[in-house]
Amino acid sequence: MTAISSPPAHAAKSPAPQPAPRRKKTRGTAASLWEASPLTYFGLIIGIVISAFPIVWSFIIASRDNSDINTIPPPLTPGPNFGENVQRLLDNEDASFLIGLANSFIVSSIVTLSVVIFSTLAGFAFAKLRFRGKNAMLLIIILTMMIPTQLGVIPLYLLMVDFGWNNTLQAVIVPFMVKGFGVFMMRQYTISAVPDELIEAGRMDGCSTWRVYWNVVLPAVRPAAGVLGLLTFMETWNDFLWPYIVLNNNTPTVQISLKILASGYYQTDYAMIFTGTSLALVPLLLVFLAFGKQIIGGIMEGSVKA
Repeated sequence: MTAISSPPAHAAKSPAPQPAPRRKKTRGTAASLWEASPLTYFGLIIGIVISAFPIVWSFIIASRDNSDINTIPPPLTPGPNFGENVQRLLDNEDASFLIGLANSFIVSSIVTLSVVIFSTLAGFAFAKLRFRGKNAMLLIIILTMMIPTQLGVIPLYLLMVDFGWNNTLQAVIVPFMVKGFGVFMMRQYTISAVPDELIEAGRMDGCSTWRVYWNVVLPAVRPAAGVLGLLTFMETWNDFLWPYIVLNNNTPTVQISLKILASGYYQTDYAMIFTGTSLALVPLLLVFLAFGKQIIGGIMEGSVKA
C-alpha cells in the first residue's frame, strides 16, 4: 500500500475571502442634485414677491383714491375707484393717453419687426457667408454696442431736424430699426444652431441665398428671434429719453403721457398716475403671456436637440 502524502504546510489551508468593505452612503447622490430644497423654494418665493410687488401695488393704487395712498398701514387690497380713475385718465386732454398708447404700439411693433428681420439676415450673413471685410464690419457693429446712447443724442437730433422728422413718429422708428446687439446675438446663435451641412444641402437642392435664409436659417433661429423680438418690444415700449426729446405733447408715446400726468401744477394725482401706469403695463403682460411660453418652449426644444 502506498502511503498518502500530506500536503505541504503552506498549502494546507487557504485563508477565507474577506467581504468587501461597505461604502458609506453619501447624502448627496446624483438624483438628489436635481431635487429642490426648501431653501430653494423660499428663495424663489421671495424673488417672485419682490418682482411682482411693484406691479400689484400699481393696480392697488389705481383702484383707490388719493386719500388712501398716505394711510398707515397702506392698503393691500383693491378698491372700488378703478373705473372712475380710468374715466378721469381718458378725459385728461393734456396727457392724450389713448394717443400715447396707440403711438407706442405702432412704434414698438414696427421697430420689433424690423430688428428681428434685419438682425436675422445680418446674423446669417456674418455667420455663414464669406465676403470681404466681414470681420471689420462685425468689429464696427460690436463697437457701436459700447457707445452710450446719450453720446449720440445731439447729432441724431440735428439729423432728425434736417430730415424734417421732428415731432413725427419716423424720428423714433427709423434710427432704431437695426441694433448691434440683435445682429451680434443672431450671429452667435446662427453659428451654433445652423450647421454648414444643412446650408450645403439647400444649395445642392438649388436654393438661392434668400431661399436658404427663408426656408433653412429662419426656422432654425426662431427661438432666438422670438427672444430678441420680446426684448426689443419691451425696450422700445419703455423708452423715454429719445421720445421725450424729439416728440411733443401732440404726438406722445405712452411714457410721455405718463410724464405729463406726473407734472401736476398744484398737486400730483397719484391715483391717476398709477392708473396710467397699470394700463401701460397691460400690453407688455399680454405680449409676454402670448409669446413667453412659445419662446421658452422653443429654447428648450433647441437645447434638447443639441
